[in-house]
Amino acid sequence: MKTVIHVNGMMCPHCKATVEKVCKAVPGTLDAVVDLEAKQVTVTGEADLAAIQAAITAAGYEVVK
Repeated sequence: MKTVIHVNGMMCPHCKATVEKVCKAVPGTLDAVVDLEAKQVTVTGEADLAAIQAAITAAGYEVVK
């Protein structure tokens, strides 16, 4: 399953790497790819959406709902 999550606050390659890392750390995530221009992350796998959103928020970014 692929899920696209819109994220505010990502501005640079470091932000991209951070968001990808925290998403991949959530159990059930197979991959996470950030598109900085679109301000979104595409998560592949069966991870809990709320857990992914919480991980992104805990890393200091804003999940847009």
